Amino acid sequence: MATILVSACLMGCDCRYKGDNCKNEAVVALAKRHTLVPVCPEQLGGLSTPRHPAEICGDKVISNAGKDVTGEYQKGAETALYIAKTVGADAAVLKANSPSCGKDIIYDGTFTGNKTAGNGVTAKVFSEAGIPIFTENEIDALLTFLGE
Repeated sequence: MATILVSACLMGCDCRYKGDNCKNEAVVALAKRHTLVPVCPEQLGGLSTPRHPAEICGDKVISNAGKDVTGEYQKGAETALYIAKTVGADAAVLKANSPSCGKDIIYDGTFTGNKTAGNGVTAKVFSEAGIPIFTENEIDALLTFLGE
């Protein structure tokens, strides 16, 4: 049994910027044989739900209202990392494309739906700390990593 940190929106928590979730049944099913620890880095960083959508623009995270929310994203990432270390997380399943949780591909900062190579703030912090990251689209790879 592994301990897996999971983006709370994937578990069905209404914490996305729109106040909804993106529940993923394959992620939820992991709870049958693993310990899942849901976190929302944006909320942990002090952002409200709902909130303006944000995207990474260069080295900053900017909302579509023009507000720099880099500090909140960084605080949320560091808090999520603290939780991951505290619970001894073996891996993380993070929301694809997110400015917090996206792995390898994120929205490009133009708020047009276009994507670009990159990692969200939390994904970057986790990667630097050596925590293996998977998205909801990589559950098979996670299971292989866990030896299942």
